[in-house]
Amino acid sequence: MALLPQGGEDDVFAPRPRPLAPFAGQGRAFAAVAVGGALGALARYGVGLLLPHRPGALPLGTMAINVLGGLLIGILIVVVVERGRGHPLARPFLGTGVLGGFTTFSTYTVDAQQLIAAGRVAVAGAYLAGTLVAALLATWVGLALARRVIR
Repeated sequence: MALLPQGGEDDVFAPRPRPLAPFAGQGRAFAAVAVGGALGALARYGVGLLLPHRPGALPLGTMAINVLGGLLIGILIVVVVERGRGHPLARPFLGTGVLGGFTTFSTYTVDAQQLIAAGRVAVAGAYLAGTLVAALLATWVGLALARRVIR
């Protein structure tokens, strides 16, 4: 009588096929996300230059970036996901890359924290709620607009 299984499926010492690495074959998608992210970040930087943020004031540049990003992601969802149009790399390039690099949750929260630290608690609350509501509405508008245009 053997103490350890010998051969077959129960053999814990039998060589097992190695699972494919989770990122195998994703090089083009990684490149699309990287290039898109760089372009989105550059666009965000440009908007920041056009709409500079004064300390203690409502951060209109960050708000505009996140609301515009919401509108564009709504359009992208319809065009690429719902209608299945475009190149297979369109979603990682435009969605995760460009729009991920363009929109900014981190700056949104830092802006709110700075407003609170400056004693502008009501402005911070309005900024937090206003950005969230406006971005969600913009996403809904983007979805509705794209669905109407692309039938």
